[in-house]
Amino acid sequence: MNIIKKYLFSVLAFGILFSTVFFSSHADTAQGWYVKRNAEHKQPSLDTALQYITKYDAYYVDTKKADSEDKVLYLTFDAGYENGNVEKIVDTLIKENVPAAFFLLDNIIIKNTELVNKMADNNCLVCNHTLKHKDMTKVTDKTEFASELASLEEVYKKSTGKEMAKYYRPPEGKFNEQSLKYASELGYKTIFWSFAYADWDNSNQPSEEYAKKKILDNTHNGAVILLHPTSETNAKILPELIQEWKNQGYRFGTLDELTA
Repeated sequence: MNIIKKYLFSVLAFGILFSTVFFSSHADTAQGWYVKRNAEHKQPSLDTALQYITKYDAYYVDTKKADSEDKVLYLTFDAGYENGNVEKIVDTLIKENVPAAFFLLDNIIIKNTELVNKMADNNCLVCNHTLKHKDMTKVTDKTEFASELASLEEVYKKSTGKEMAKYYRPPEGKFNEQSLKYASELGYKTIFWSFAYADWDNSNQPSEEYAKKKILDNTHNGAVILLHPTSETNAKILPELIQEWKNQGYRFGTLDELTA
């Protein structure tokens, strides 16, 4: 009997030790966001190694719409500065009556407050992309993590008088379990994406034809689409994209709907 008890205790102790070591390693390991695309206009699949994100109020696609006849897209934009194209994007969204979410840094809020107010006053959510585009996987202290997000909230509040929406996007899509846990505990929902493409290099912009094809070929129901609004190509093609999406029967949802 004593031998059985010792065996069971050893198994239990090993299990606890293994779980602790695994979680610690998993929590500290920095990862870049990715999904597995397909050529069938279906929602991309999430690698099994990333399934844990759902425990921490993190979203990348509207799974409720996977087989739904209600076709919806969620447009999101990441911006740290204005180069003339961001306002063109915002004007297109306003003209087409399309909601979107803008994940911003402090620079654009401080230097282009009028434009940021224009976003918020016209059916767009202004969301948190951190104060200085910091690699949040290297922030191991929760107080420091909270300060990076809260500092941007304060900049936005001081500049516009408005409260920032509680949505967070990790800079460069870099994350680990610990950072997702911190964000969730601070009341934030983390928003990844189910489609993005190489549009961020202003000195090497894709052609309009290539970009439209790339985006439309990868459109799927419930998609969370990430575009950089500083892209000249995106600013030029967005009116056509929106019209084509509407022609295909899509409507445009908000992050509040996505995370409901």
